Amino acid sequence: MPGAAGFPVLNMLLYLVIVISPVAACWMVMRLPRLIRRLRRRPQVVSTHPPIEKVAADLRRLHNLLAQFGPGTPIVRRRGTLQAYDCLLMQACTAVEVDHRLDRLPPGTSLELERIRVEESLRAAGLVIR
Repeated sequence: MPGAAGFPVLNMLLYLVIVISPVAACWMVMRLPRLIRRLRRRPQVVSTHPPIEKVAADLRRLHNLLAQFGPGTPIVRRRGTLQAYDCLLMQACTAVEVDHRLDRLPPGTSLELERIRVEESLRAAGLVIR
């Protein structure tokens, strides 16, 4: 018989399917609750901004540093500190939803006035800077 040699292999494969099927079915049933929990899990919202407490502490630190600068302080250090202070003010404004124009004004009196206005707005929103 030419086809008789194929029957034992087919029978063996059928036997393996019959033996493995209940084990595979039990394994899938055991994993189903974990799969459902994973599908239902909401993605966690990760903030890219630092906590407002850290921003407030950095603002206080830079404000005190700016107040300590004397007449001999290099202009590069003064401008760099003011730029860092403005960046922190903008982060705080974003966090507590206060409008600002710090990034649109040129250096000078108008920027100084906007900085004071923003500080007062943040203080009114409950953020202690000084």
